[in-house]
Order: sequence, then structure tokens, then C-alpha cells
Amino acid sequence: MASFADRLIAAIRAKDSRCVVGLDPRIDQMPAFVRSGDFCAAITEFHELILDAVADLVPAVKPQLAFFEQYGVAGMQAFENTVRAAKRRGLLVIADGKRNDISSTAEAYANAYLGPDAFDCDALTVTPYLASAFAEE
Repeated sequence: MASFADRLIAAIRAKDSRCVVGLDPRIDQMPAFVRSGDFCAAITEFHELILDAVADLVPAVKPQLAFFEQYGVAGMQAFENTVRAAKRRGLLVIADGKRNDISSTAEAYANAYLGPDAFDCDALTVTPYLASAFAEE
């Protein structure tokens, strides 16, 4: 399989676009016709509409994990639905989690978001400067 960078470059060239669409679900800001008491259904339906609108225009989407996590299990199910829907449309998925930690925890994050047995995203944002928090003054 080609690297993420190679797949991203190919998608950028194919669509002649360097834009990425951020997906930050906020139920209170969604159109009334998709809002319901069911967070998962509302987020999933809204993202299906967004993905239909942008799939031919951009190479990738970037769902921001905190906006899904705030809705608990329903939000994470909506995240999984969003990832699958984006991939069905041929989009790359960059999970925007800004995760960082020691190596064993970083490996667990990678397995959770990048592994085929989990969310199967194409990339995950990280914050590489964990050690700086422990630097001596």
C-alpha cells in the first residue's frame, strides 16, 4: 500500500484541490431538519449531506475528535459512521485528535485510529512535544 503522503498527493492531483474539509459536529448549529434527540443519527445524517456536497471537490476530510467525543458513545458511533461514509466516497480521512503521550500510549492511539480493525482512518494529527512539559526551567 502506498504511504499516506503518496495517496494524499495523488488525491490532490486528481481533484486539483489542496483543500480539506473540517467536520466539527455541533448539534446546536446544525439545520433543524437533521437535529433530533439522537446525536448519532443527527451527526451521521448531516455529515452524509456534507460529504455528498464535497466529495468531488476535495481530497480529504478532517473530523475533529473532540466534537464527536463530547457526545459520548453516540458521538463515537457517529465518528465511525462518518469515517465509513467518507471512505465510500473515496475521500481520505485525517482524524484530528492532536494526541500525544509516551510510546505505549501513542501506539494504542495509532492502533485505535489507524488500524484496519478500529476506525481505519488514513492519518491522525499528533502533538509531538510531550517531553517539553517536563523540561527543566
